[in-house]
This record gives sequence, structure tokens and C-alpha cells, in this order.
Amino acid sequence: MKKLFSVKLGKSKVILIAAFLLLAGTGTAYGAHELSKQSVSISINGKKKHIRTHAKTVGELLETLDIQTRDEDQVAPSKQTKLTDNMNVVYEAAKQIRLTRGGEEKTLWSTAKTVGAFLDEQHTPVNQHDRIDPVSDTKVKNGMKVTIDPAFQVTVNDAGKKKKIWTTSTTVADFLTQHKMDMKDEDKVKPALDQKLTKDRAGIQITRIKKVTDVVEETIAYHVKEKEDASLERGKEKIVQKGKEGKLKKHFHVVKENGKEVSRKLVKEETSEKSKDQIIAVGTKPNSPRIEQLSAPSRADSSRNESSGKVLTVSSTAYTASCSGCSGQTATGVNLTSNPNAKVIAVDPSVIPLGTRVHVDGYGDAVAADTGSAIKGKRIDVFFPEKSSAYRWGKKQVTIKILN
Repeated sequence: MKKLFSVKLGKSKVILIAAFLLLAGTGTAYGAHELSKQSVSISINGKKKHIRTHAKTVGELLETLDIQTRDEDQVAPSKQTKLTDNMNVVYEAAKQIRLTRGGEEKTLWSTAKTVGAFLDEQHTPVNQHDRIDPVSDTKVKNGMKVTIDPAFQVTVNDAGKKKKIWTTSTTVADFLTQHKMDMKDEDKVKPALDQKLTKDRAGIQITRIKKVTDVVEETIAYHVKEKEDASLERGKEKIVQKGKEGKLKKHFHVVKENGKEVSRKLVKEETSEKSKDQIIAVGTKPNSPRIEQLSAPSRADSSRNESSGKVLTVSSTAYTASCSGCSGQTATGVNLTSNPNAKVIAVDPSVIPLGTRVHVDGYGDAVAADTGSAIKGKRIDVFFPEKSSAYRWGKKQVTIKILN
């Protein structure tokens, strides 16, 4: 028994020794295998980690990490670079971006961090006035959409003042709102507000409409009334009450386009001041007997001499050389066209003989050198070279004095 036990113990020792030697050999081989790996630091989409690897190149390293690369991905150093111990490797996967510019869309891949960097990377032309959505400093995300609306210049004619403005607006209404152009309800815009603006149709015409009330004051001519006066000699007159013109206010509704009047409508009239009649005393007392002259003057000379210094109140109007029915030449042969500065009045010769010099209040010294079919009795027509002056004179009562 003792011998048998000794034999069995010897075999167990042998097995134990053999097992020990095998484990020792395996451990040595494993240790040698591990020692042959290189230590590498890799950043994958911004996340860093340290690994040990037998990969020979950067590309093999990415394959061992089951990373499928695209040409647009960022790999540094390149995939062909041999790995060295303690090497730093950076891998950034490209993101898919759908870029739309001017209505044209295309799909691109990029490792840019922001929209602005992506556009720079793609060499996409962007004007400072273009609209970019989302804005340039937005971080890029996989599958995001970037839209660029190219700006163009719009020529705006605002009430005759032209200016050019950059815009990305699509309609006239959008443009006016975007650029805060103050519009009134009456203002006119061409093209219509719902019309689209394009690079080829980029013009806007704005007509500013202004409606105002204009009050014009006009004079009301006073009436001349005569009354008989037995204390005055026949043929003499005396102003008892001086006439006074009244005032009439006319209210007009006026429409202006770009500051110019295009329509005027009378909406109301009101008398702000009433006129006052002029009363003239007309003599009825018989004339004193006259001493006859040795030589009798002509009838016209006699009439002028008798009238010298006489004051009359007459109704007056005004005319020009080019008025309707006028020949430009007076009844006494004065050419008013050639003599525009002539001081001439048309008279009824039976009241004021032709050739008489007179003084007309508001007009000055003049010569009675013309007649007219409508000039009868105590009425005169005053000559002016311009229609505007004649219009301003209008129709009114005036006092005239016979000078000779």
C-alpha cells in the first residue's frame, strides 16, 4: 500500500507541474501579445477615448471600431497614415444638409459646425442682404434644411422721389410691410399689393393722395344807388354813403396727387361780411345862367371842359387785347398788342368822351380810348396786358375823376 501511494503521488505532481508550465507559457504569450499593442487616443464626433490596438493604419483602426466612413467625413490624420504609439486620431462624421437657394434644392454632406461655416465650405454665394434660414450662427444638425432667399434691388418711385432698396420680399404688400413704408388708405400703389416682385419685375410706383379743404375768400361787389337831391345843381353828383365790398368764403374739397391738385369741388359758400351800398346824390336843381363866350367851343371840347374835375362812380370790368371778340386795336386806333403797357379804358362816349384823361382808383391815370358793345352808361372796361391781372380786377364799383 505504501508503495502504491507513493507512485500515485508522483503522477499528480507531474500533472501539476505540467499544468503550471502550460499556464506560465500562455500567460507569457498573452503578455507579449498585449505588450505589442499601441496606445492610441481617438475622438469620435467630439467624444474622446483611449484604446490599445494592433491596427497598422488609421483606416484599420476605424474598421476595428466598426466605423463606416464617407468621403465627406473628417479624418485626421488621413486613413493611410501609419499608427504610432500615443497618436491622436480625430474622426468627425459628415451631416446631411438639404440646401435650397432661389427655389433650387440639393442634398449635401458637411462636417461644418455652423450654417455660416457650411455655406463658406460649399462656396455658396451669399449677399449681405440675402435672407438665410436658419441664421448663420445656427449649429448644424443631421438632416437639417437650409434656405437662402437671394435679395434683389427694387426701384421705388415714392411721389416722384426714386430710391433703390434691397429686399427678399415676394409680394408688393410684403415689401411695404418689411420696409415700414407708411401708406394711407387713399394712396395708390402699382403694381397691386398681391403682385409678386421678382428680379425682372422690381419696380413700385406710389402715388400719395391728399384730400384737403381749401377756403377761398372773394369780394362781393356793392350796389350803387342814386337819389335825387334838389340842393345840387343838375349834372352834379355827391357820394352820400361810401360803398363797402362784402366778403364771401367758398369752401372747396381739393384732391392732390403727389402735391399737385387734380380736382376741386365747391362744397359750401358762406358770407363772412355783407356788402354796403354806395348812395349817390344826383342834383336836380336848375343850372345858373351862363355868360356866353365870344367863340363857341366844339361840342367834344365843351363836354370835356364841363366835365373836368368831375367825380363819377361807375361799374368796372377788365379786358385784354386777346379777349374773345377783341381785335387788339382800340376805337381810337391804339394798338394794344404793340403797346401792352398803355393805360386805356373803354367808355360810353355819351358819358365820357373819347380822348378824355381820367384817374381810376386802383388803376391810375388813363385815357378813354376805346368803346365796347356792352359798355353803356356808367360803366367802363379797364385794359390789362395779362389775363391774370384782368381776372384779379374782376367786376367792381370804382370811382373815377375826369382830369380834362
